[in-house]
Amino acid sequence: MGQRRRTSASGRRAPLVLFAPALAAAMIALVPIAYLLIRTAEAGWAAILEILWRERTLELVLRSLGLAAAVTTACVAIGVALAWLTARTDLPGRRTWAVVAALPLAMPSFVAAYAWVSVVPGIAGFWGTFLVLTACTYPYVYLPVAAALRRIDPALEEVSRSLGRGPWRTYLTVTARQVRPAVAAGALLVALYSLSDFGTPSLMRYDVFTRVIHTSYQSSFDRTPAAVLSLVLVAITVTITVAETRSRGRAEQARIGSGAARGLRAVPLGRGTPLALAVTGGVAAVALGYPAVVLAYWVSRGQSAGVEWDRLVTAGVSTLWVAFLGAVAATLLAVPVGIVAARFPSKGGRWIEHATWSGHALPGIVVALSLVFFGIRWAEPIYQRTPLLVLAYTVLFMPAAIGSVRAAVAQSPRSLGEVARSLGRGPFGVVRDVSLPLAAPGIAAGFALVMLTAMKELPATLLLRPTGMDTLATRLWTETGVGAYAAAAPYAVALVLLAAVPTFLLSRVHVMVSDGAAVARPTGEGAVLELAVARGGVEP
Repeated sequence: MGQRRRTSASGRRAPLVLFAPALAAAMIALVPIAYLLIRTAEAGWAAILEILWRERTLELVLRSLGLAAAVTTACVAIGVALAWLTARTDLPGRRTWAVVAALPLAMPSFVAAYAWVSVVPGIAGFWGTFLVLTACTYPYVYLPVAAALRRIDPALEEVSRSLGRGPWRTYLTVTARQVRPAVAAGALLVALYSLSDFGTPSLMRYDVFTRVIHTSYQSSFDRTPAAVLSLVLVAITVTITVAETRSRGRAEQARIGSGAARGLRAVPLGRGTPLALAVTGGVAAVALGYPAVVLAYWVSRGQSAGVEWDRLVTAGVSTLWVAFLGAVAATLLAVPVGIVAARFPSKGGRWIEHATWSGHALPGIVVALSLVFFGIRWAEPIYQRTPLLVLAYTVLFMPAAIGSVRAAVAQSPRSLGEVARSLGRGPFGVVRDVSLPLAAPGIAAGFALVMLTAMKELPATLLLRPTGMDTLATRLWTETGVGAYAAAAPYAVALVLLAAVPTFLLSRVHVMVSDGAAVARPTGEGAVLELAVARGGVEP
């Protein structure tokens, strides 16, 4: 019998130059899962079943899923609405609103939670957690949907209208189908963020998996219950990612050719303009305005005591450095996984993609403790060193970069790689000359997104940072923990301002990818055409 090959649905196998690093990325992402399995296995089946059948466990499942479902639904509604208003209508100042709508990504959720609970204590609980998570995460839906709306070929909608379909039917049958993958990818990120966030539920005193797991780790020497609950959370994560993959199906969203040369016609809002401005302004006020006012108040209160500029600058430099290293590592590993997921949807490729997503929904505290376990037993030279912290960032945030790379590659015709192979390029040449240029916008967006989220990471940084090193997030948490809200305010402001830079770049990348038709698709087509000319395959 011949050796079985890694074949995709189209009959082609993923080249080793992509499959090997993608498999390595999956193995790295599974390190926390291995720790949980080892810790759980030590307890025995009797203890595991006893924890699983507790009424408290079912309650946590329902609470966590309910919160994630509510936040995801709200984020989809807000993100799609803002994307349509800023990308397809004549909304006054829509370019400015497009940037403003993305800026809540720069606001750490625990900072926003503190801003609300410190002024309105009664908001704590489900509704406070729901409000903060929705305000901080809707850009995960808004950004990819806005980019997808700008890339739509206007001829498709015009054909639909010429066949007698009205505006709403055209939107549902033509436009909505083209942006559905972007909505699904954004909704997945929101759902996983809602399941894995620790700071907001803790400050809002709302018990979900993350808060209970963190409490169990810190309050008991027996960490088996926390490990079992973490595995339940992983199972929920895998279920959600599989569902999102199935919702994508095998249909390609790319079109052949450059489409219509003309741009999209802006939809006139007319009498709806005041309502549209009220919606965009209201979202900005809740997500950005209110937290900014509260931070300004605490900064003014702390001016009399002075600001420790040396400590603030040192924490800021440390934040940028470790976040940059984490973004580089996560993006390098995400590129082969994203290309394999988009181009070679075999069972092996889907398994790799799902494996890399598994760590994304784990609480940072769980990932950190698993890496402490890993560092003490097998990697002592990097224990309490920067590489171990970078590894934690990679496990936690690599899926964000994978989603961006996969979306960029999936929107380009599969035939481009086939043309390159027919012209004599080997697997490495196809990756270098076609796949990487096609993925370039997604790589840039993924890098910015990982760096942004790494800046705001708290639990993993607290446990894995090198001895004596502080980041803005850890200093903020330390000052807040002792009630020094005025002293914490400068670190909060600095963190928001630094995080605003990759957020702005992220929004500009999406705008350039969608508005400048020569960024993603033509780059790859140009590489193939240049290759064909060099080989004498076509006339220049």
